[in-house]
Amino acid sequence: MATTINRVDPAENEFLASLESKARKANPFLRAMANRPEALKNFIPFYAALVGPGSVDRRTKVMVYLVASYANLCAFCIDANLPGGRKAGLTEDELRAIESGQDEAFNPADRAAIRYARELTLAAHAPAAREEMFQHFTHEQIVEITLAVAMANFTNRFNNGLEILPEA
Repeated sequence: MATTINRVDPAENEFLASLESKARKANPFLRAMANRPEALKNFIPFYAALVGPGSVDRRTKVMVYLVASYANLCAFCIDANLPGGRKAGLTEDELRAIESGQDEAFNPADRAAIRYARELTLAAHAPAAREEMFQHFTHEQIVEITLAVAMANFTNRFNNGLEILPEA
């Protein structure tokens, strides 16, 4: 039987308790990361800086996050980001297309971002896809999209490595 990683009780970590009080529900990702309190404290603002407001719209960021999460089969990140994807304007058809890897119906800029996110995730190197990105995005936006994909890969590997799954 596999050993499950310890999930810190919010009563033992004031910062975790404050995060969960805002979310109004337990978060197994945060509870696992709270085993390293300094990492959790630094992760939250870092995550916000990468996936929060910037020169790239929220829809594109959550789209590439989901592309990476599906490529990595990260059930927790998929479950956590689907509501945000809907809120950011991704349609049910688009979400199904991201899941199935069928990106033909997307506009050229979205297709370039999807291809880049998928290739970067699967190969950790995407020179042709990156070049295509320059047809649709500025240097700042390409860096921002790359940071969102990199964060997705970080959280995917954290969750998959520790077998953190969505709570039923």
